[in-house]
Amino acid sequence: MTDDLLSRRRLLRAGAAVAAALPLGMPALHAAERVVRLSYQRSSTLLTILKTKGTLDERLKPLGFAPSWHLFTSVIEPMNAGAVDLHADVADAVPIFTQAADAPLTFYAREVGAPSAEAIIVPADSPIRTIADLKGRTVGVSRGSGCHFILAAALKNAGLGFSDIKPAYLQAPEGLAAFGQGSLDAWVIWDPFLAIAQSKRPVRVLADATGLSSYHRYYLANDSFVAENPKVVATVYDALVEAGRWVKAEPEAAAALLAPIWGDLSPDVVATVNRRRTYAVTPVLRAELGEQQDIADTFLEAKLIPRKLDATSVRIWQPSVERAG
Repeated sequence: MTDDLLSRRRLLRAGAAVAAALPLGMPALHAAERVVRLSYQRSSTLLTILKTKGTLDERLKPLGFAPSWHLFTSVIEPMNAGAVDLHADVADAVPIFTQAADAPLTFYAREVGAPSAEAIIVPADSPIRTIADLKGRTVGVSRGSGCHFILAAALKNAGLGFSDIKPAYLQAPEGLAAFGQGSLDAWVIWDPFLAIAQSKRPVRVLADATGLSSYHRYYLANDSFVAENPKVVATVYDALVEAGRWVKAEPEAAAALLAPIWGDLSPDVVATVNRRRTYAVTPVLRAELGEQQDIADTFLEAKLIPRKLDATSVRIWQPSVERAG
């Protein structure tokens, strides 16, 4: 028997062994797929759209990946722990806390700011008329959120600090319930919870983020995942850009898709959210991170982070580095 024939027989036996090891009906490509773990929040409009439409299932399959979705109400802990690969879009303040914790995270996209999409609200009949009137009052806020910074900055401008109020640290769903029950004198919150609160009862906006923060939202990923899988990151980035354009181009369709997912809301409430948000996904540029430094300095002064940070000294992935395909 020739060496060539022996080699061919060995290859055939090896192939048969591999096939036997696969479950019946499972194609070889599927067996080789890796899972991409993605987190999202209720405010993660574009990721919610991609999940609902199955866009990433389709786009990632040729790269040998499949998405796995994880819903969080509090994102800082899973971000610090590296619990997923690509993290939910977060308000500008959140990366300050993750940077302070030395979390291994890379910025890979930014949603252009929408300062009217987060605000400090009170009941319409409240005697509270100014930020200064919050002194001694119970104010609900989600710890580590962009609204945490809005409250800190607004209080500072009014000559107050957190010691002058009674902060109630509540996740957004808990805050919505507490505000509706009258347990809070004021609530600092972002969309879609802001729009939901406005739809449930008459409220008055004491201040939105205008003049305090642009309310950019950032998309971050684990350092090691970005380094090892740049084409996956590029694929997700491109899909986010397209989803953002779709929301603005098809507002009625977007509202109809999101309304049941956000808790059987009226499409009008969803439309309000979508009007206030830009959904314009762009690359992260270091030269445009100056506002992040303002947030870090405010948090340090308020003793919310333990040390001074250079908020512009972060790892950034650029979409031009590696395109999908």
